[in-house]
Amino acid sequence: MPFTTSVTDQELIALIAQDNMEAFTELYQRYWDKIFAVAMHRLSDIAEAEEIVQEIFLSLWSRRNSLQLTHGLNTYLSVAVKYKVINHLARQHRRQLQITRLTDSSLVNSNTTAEWLDEKELRMQLEKTIGTLPEKCRIVFLLSREENKTYAEIAAELNISQKTVEAHMTKALSTLRQSLKVAAPIFLLLLEK
Repeated sequence: MPFTTSVTDQELIALIAQDNMEAFTELYQRYWDKIFAVAMHRLSDIAEAEEIVQEIFLSLWSRRNSLQLTHGLNTYLSVAVKYKVINHLARQHRRQLQITRLTDSSLVNSNTTAEWLDEKELRMQLEKTIGTLPEKCRIVFLLSREENKTYAEIAAELNISQKTVEAHMTKALSTLRQSLKVAAPIFLLLLEK
């Protein structure tokens, strides 16, 4: 049965509570444009605005048997669209933050992986070059850089003069600079004390 405009919103709500689909259709036709206009104004996206309006009417239908309005239906629908829009924007914002975090995290991880591989390759090249140093020179270098011993401590341990330790270190660093100069100018700065 078609409804006229003389049927009030309260009467339509009462009929909807009795599972009257025609009353629900009438209510939908009365308010769809108004609710859509509010949602569209706040979201500026037709598909999102339509989805929010559909959710509101779906919620209204699913709660038809327990719906108690303290104010008019117009007020109820206006508040419903306002909160749906706020919730939608909040979800959108959280999603964007997650995407940003994931993107930042993947960039950091990819950089970290690339840096790790570069460092590993550099370490292998460094170890290979250290292995080519003369024995005394290599021992002096390793005691200085890996065991953090001073030149005086190295001289005492190896029973050589401190000047000899300095000469071995100069030779070791010079060899490493020549071998690694293309690959790691910054890394070589770390070798120097």
